[in-house]
Amino acid sequence: MAELVDGVSREGKANAAMNVVEVSRVNKSFKGIEVVDNVSFTIGQSEIFGMVGPNGAGKTTTLRMLMDIIKPDSGEIKILGEPINEGTKNRIGYLPEERGLYKKLTVSESLSYLSALKNMKRRLATEKAEELLKRVNMLSHKDKKIEELSHGMGQLIQFVATILHDPELVVFDEPFAALDPVNTQLLKELILELRSQGKSVILSTHMMNQVEELSDRILMINKGQAVLYGSLTEIKSRYRNNSVFLECDRLPEGLPGVVGSKAHGKYTEIFLDGRVSPQEVLSALVSSGVKVDRFEVSTPSLNEIFIQVVKEG
Repeated sequence: MAELVDGVSREGKANAAMNVVEVSRVNKSFKGIEVVDNVSFTIGQSEIFGMVGPNGAGKTTTLRMLMDIIKPDSGEIKILGEPINEGTKNRIGYLPEERGLYKKLTVSESLSYLSALKNMKRRLATEKAEELLKRVNMLSHKDKKIEELSHGMGQLIQFVATILHDPELVVFDEPFAALDPVNTQLLKELILELRSQGKSVILSTHMMNQVEELSDRILMINKGQAVLYGSLTEIKSRYRNNSVFLECDRLPEGLPGVVGSKAHGKYTEIFLDGRVSPQEVLSALVSSGVKVDRFEVSTPSLNEIFIQVVKEG
């Protein structure tokens, strides 16, 4: 298992503000099976925190413990500086994997009801709901019943309901399910806006490319245990291959540190011995008079790292 080191958002720059979420050595088992095993992590203000892992890894159970839907067997959870209570719950927005809108209510009625549960004043809730419905291109559907909407449209309404009361912490469990590419991009933009407003976001999804694009830090859970934790840059650097993608007019012999190569059509992947840096190889190429059109250090995608870590198990 990889060493777990507390990372910080914005590529390692420390956030001086208090942690919005603190999870310390949390455990949860069902019928003798350990579903979450000694998991610890923190989430800072203005941070998008990606939570990834295979099916059954313990992600949703961890989120349900954060939301006080189920209790941990042991360990400690603090939200906004204190154990979760009814007051802190009103400062959290939660989009669960299982959606829960009342099918016979209209969109407006649904949002009005859910905002009332968060103690929003009716007039403010109505104004805010119309503003957000307009942002997701759903204002013209506000008088339709939920059962009249497509699955993707219902997902947009659920997203609006999650952020309507202006929460400080927002938890999204599979927020992009059933969305087309246009609405997926729209939600990504709104999630980034939440961060820019100083809110903290937990993003749990199987879509590794979305996590990679949006998250400042990640937690990867496998078989109930945290197997990767930290900034994306640090994790990708740790798992990168010692190789470079190179496109040039010729590849001279005897480059320092190069132990092999593999052709990939127009470009060549050269493998380094780990003792010579890519910058030294580039300098040697330029000194040899080679015309270099592409020189890219190979870094694995989060999906590739995910597969590797799960296989290593």
